[in-house]
Amino acid sequence: MRCPRPAKAAELLAPAKDLACGLAALSCGADAVYIGAERFGARRAAANPRADIAKLVSRAHLYRAKVYAAVNTLLRDDELEAARRLITGLYEDGVDAVIIQDFGLLELDLPPIPFIASTQMHNSSPERVRFLRDAGFQRAILARELSLEEIASIADAAPGIELEAFVHGALCVSYSGRCFLSHALGGRSANRGECAQPCRKPYAVQDAEGRVLARDCHALSLKDLDLSPHLEALLAAGISSFKIEGRLKDADYVKNITLRCRRALDASLAKMGTRKPSSGSVTADFEPEPAKTFNRGATTYFLKGRDPAMHSHRTPKSIGEPAGTVTAMRGDRLELAGAPELHPGDGLCFFGPDGDLRGTSVNKAEDGTIEVDDPRGIAAGTELFRNSDRLWLKRLAAVRIERRIEVSLDLRETPTGLGLRMEDENGVCADSRVACAKSLPKDPEGIRRTMTRQLSKLGDTPFAALEVTLPEAPSFVPVAALNSLRRAAADALVNARLQSHPADERRPPAPDAVYPVSEVGPEENVLNSRAEKFLREHGVRSVQRALDSGPVPRGTRLMLCRYCLRHALGSCGGGEPVPPLYLEDPDGVRLRLDFDCPACRMSVSLKG
Repeated sequence: MRCPRPAKAAELLAPAKDLACGLAALSCGADAVYIGAERFGARRAAANPRADIAKLVSRAHLYRAKVYAAVNTLLRDDELEAARRLITGLYEDGVDAVIIQDFGLLELDLPPIPFIASTQMHNSSPERVRFLRDAGFQRAILARELSLEEIASIADAAPGIELEAFVHGALCVSYSGRCFLSHALGGRSANRGECAQPCRKPYAVQDAEGRVLARDCHALSLKDLDLSPHLEALLAAGISSFKIEGRLKDADYVKNITLRCRRALDASLAKMGTRKPSSGSVTADFEPEPAKTFNRGATTYFLKGRDPAMHSHRTPKSIGEPAGTVTAMRGDRLELAGAPELHPGDGLCFFGPDGDLRGTSVNKAEDGTIEVDDPRGIAAGTELFRNSDRLWLKRLAAVRIERRIEVSLDLRETPTGLGLRMEDENGVCADSRVACAKSLPKDPEGIRRTMTRQLSKLGDTPFAALEVTLPEAPSFVPVAALNSLRRAAADALVNARLQSHPADERRPPAPDAVYPVSEVGPEENVLNSRAEKFLREHGVRSVQRALDSGPVPRGTRLMLCRYCLRHALGSCGGGEPVPPLYLEDPDGVRLRLDFDCPACRMSVSLKG
């Protein structure tokens, strides 16, 4: 049994589609937020102007939280200068690190902003992560397919680099960065931020003889990852950043999942004797429920061995939570068994007679009976799901979520008035002074109560009073003077916290770092001459350009997957060779699936 090896600080990392989502994540306790830059992010639909990122940085730094900008697409030679200017600007805006995929960036004249290796760099082995450390990366975002044992072996082999792991959200069926299906089928490159998600389409599954094994099967679609019950084990394995997927998700999802993961991680940190790196405590009279926002069902994927139910073959869409089974119906009136309390305005979905996902809404609900807007396709025995809980979402929108930094206040008298020192939980201090008239109090205890009450009124600031220390025999002073003193100290403390935010710098690369392979094929994603130069400087003898550089020849491997369709269909080869399977989409496109059973890997190619 391995000894627990908790990181010195464990970070909860939340996604931000935009500034509003980023601010929501911070209010719910995120230690860091990642957000797409205005160009070159792996989610082109989630780009953000620098001005918004700078606003997010200011808010995050107030809490000692961090902001990471995603600049993690492959770059053409003619884009490198624009990427250099963008990263330089992000550094000037105070961004704490940049997530990248392209080695060509390491050859540019950039400020010393830390680099985080995107999961698209195929960070799945000790050798690769050790090289990233030696090349100067601060952190590696690990492949989602790894088990606890594999994560621990990487941590053992590559001390000195932070390890980040996804713990919640959507899964790519292919190893990230090793998927070229969208590019091959329609020219929309996943490595350029344009994935069309053909993996989520319905396919007919055929064997080598042409027999149809399944129709309208979302054969490459996976459930969503949920490792929240296993955070303590991930801490022990060496993970220092716990990442929520979702740069295309809305603020409801961000608040719901960030609150849930914050509470789960805090419980694990308490057990492991580890701390969080940011400041402030969150209060929210609200119980997070993952099934209430985007939810394809949950899987642990490969964390503790292969999850046999990782796939979502019926639909790639969010179905929400079970909402009962129809026992009888008359027109649009349905009687249900096993239903939660439903309300008018709730959204329902169900699988129709042909297996297609359909939807309707609740018009009326009472005592196990509901009336729906559109009952077509529903029959006795139909299983319903609620994918929009109107009242729950309304509560989420109205709930008061506060993140407060505890401070101690020390009031003292000066020759001309009063002085106040405010010190926060990180030891940052700020002082204020006010000139005012003073006189002997008629009610000393009343004065003490008034002073404590007025100085504790920090509701319009990010602070909360932990304790207030007063002079032994305070004078009577105007309440307005106390209020002015408090406001000035709070403003000064905000500025002091922003000014003292710790900044990391990129570590210098080791000149003798050697890339794990000496011959680089197209799956290594070299798209520009600077990336090729970098690899050749680190021991690579031959370099083939990325598949994104042009049309993809038929027969080329487009995906490498740890997920196995044969296993999902109950026809695992058990390590012995098995024939290929074929997928055909509604447009007649045919894919070939080959199985490396000894390595337990599946590859996908466009049938020639």
